[in-house]
Amino acid sequence: MSKKIFEVPLYPYVRSADQDAPKAVRHKVVVVGAGPIGLAAAIELAMNDIPVVVVDDNDKVSWGSRAVCYAKRPLEILDRIGCGDQFVDKGVQWNVGKVFFDERQVYQFDLLPEDGHKRPAFINLQQYYFEEYLVDRVKELQAQGKPIEIRGNNKVVALDQGEDYASVQLETPEGTYTIEADWVIACDGAASPIRSMLGLDFVGRVFEDNFLIADVIMDASFPTERWFWFDPPFNRGQSALLHKQPDNVWRIDLQLGWDIDKEEEKKEENVIPRLKAMLGEDVNFELEWVSIYTFQCRRMEQFRKGRVIFAGDSAHQVSPFGARGANSGLQDTDNLIWKLKLVMENKAPLSLLDTYDEERIYAADENILNSSRSTDFITPKSNMSRIFRNAVLDLAEKAAFARPLVNSGRLSVPAVYDGSSLNGADVPHMPKRTRPGAPASDAPLEKGYLLEQLGNKFQLLAINCDVPVSLDVDGITIESLSINTAQLPDKSLQERYLGEARSAIYLLRPDQHIAARFVSYDEASVQEAMRIATGNLTQEVTA
Repeated sequence: MSKKIFEVPLYPYVRSADQDAPKAVRHKVVVVGAGPIGLAAAIELAMNDIPVVVVDDNDKVSWGSRAVCYAKRPLEILDRIGCGDQFVDKGVQWNVGKVFFDERQVYQFDLLPEDGHKRPAFINLQQYYFEEYLVDRVKELQAQGKPIEIRGNNKVVALDQGEDYASVQLETPEGTYTIEADWVIACDGAASPIRSMLGLDFVGRVFEDNFLIADVIMDASFPTERWFWFDPPFNRGQSALLHKQPDNVWRIDLQLGWDIDKEEEKKEENVIPRLKAMLGEDVNFELEWVSIYTFQCRRMEQFRKGRVIFAGDSAHQVSPFGARGANSGLQDTDNLIWKLKLVMENKAPLSLLDTYDEERIYAADENILNSSRSTDFITPKSNMSRIFRNAVLDLAEKAAFARPLVNSGRLSVPAVYDGSSLNGADVPHMPKRTRPGAPASDAPLEKGYLLEQLGNKFQLLAINCDVPVSLDVDGITIESLSINTAQLPDKSLQERYLGEARSAIYLLRPDQHIAARFVSYDEASVQEAMRIATGNLTQEVTA
């Protein structure tokens, strides 16, 4: 990978007309942060014809791999915002993981053991490519006349809120200026200046452990798998992780412990011996990037404060093992944008945005719980905990019952919003995996895949029954997709959506989560489910 990408501005500073306006210009939405989450949010807004300005104190992609593992669900989200193919074509695909104890392999797992999905379980891809591809997508949308703009070298230095807007002060190479926004989406990272400006903080745990991250360029014969070691001979008493990335770059994570000098540990003369101990003295490699991270499992108590909405690392943090950071952040924006659109168009009450908190805090808590359990297993806090962990690892080599207890980082899966106030009617005897609150499951169709036909709008999925081509509920159009299982190449869709039922109707949200399901079409029932899904069942629509 040439370092040129890190040196050339992708969205260089250009003086804005706002800087010369006699008073602060009002915008519909301002996104703070041009990282993966901020750009994804802005792209989806623009695709919905909502004008958006992205501001960032930088003008280039991030240096280093940073977020590196992207799960199937976020890849499906990237498909819907128009750039999934770039990610999958460049990324290293994998679905097998192996766990080692000392030098022995004790466990192997497959994250996508069934066929019938367009996207792989995971890809590995450096964050700089992620950001570059999203900036490319922004430029495509701009060429199409969509209302999206990125302002590089525009640093937020102050933020105030009125009753129905936020005021944002920006610092640029040519001085400061102020703009206003109906809504601000804060995607400004774990250290979020916006969070600090509003006097908000995280709640949760910071674990007493540190990990060294190294991006290593080398030709190696390791397979394209996730390898995790407990107590390896090259890092006794600690753990290690190995991932393959594009361009012969390998991501290595080495546990260091708590009481360390971070700056010393990052020095090349200290990193190289650690890597040689792992890879072997005869392996030629080049060090591309080094960092140190601390396990943290924390979140904000609320993700919305007035007209400011937080997403991604600015709203929640988890330990990297499990690939929940960027994956969860993309699901934040996927959950948020359709709700914000309805509120801005006066088609849903302002209270619909409370369900962003409801559903994504639920997901964050699930991630934090799984991440905390992973951390406690990886780094036992007592001698008894270590004895238990080591016994589980020994047993896992030969006993299947012990393998579910092995926790080297439960890998990212999408949240199922069980109990959400937006969930409507259910049919209990249908498959559990496609119940209300769950993300739609992919399946092969006569041509292509199901998820290619869904998303970015409300839809009725009609399986083996008749429905209207479209239906209007309170000014929101629901389009229909009808499928006859007799015409499908296999039984995947029937198994995932029907079970033993002969027919089904599914109401799907724009984020591809299931809102309600029925065995047959009844217009009044669908209308009621739609009003529940948009927060319109008992409330007046007011923005």
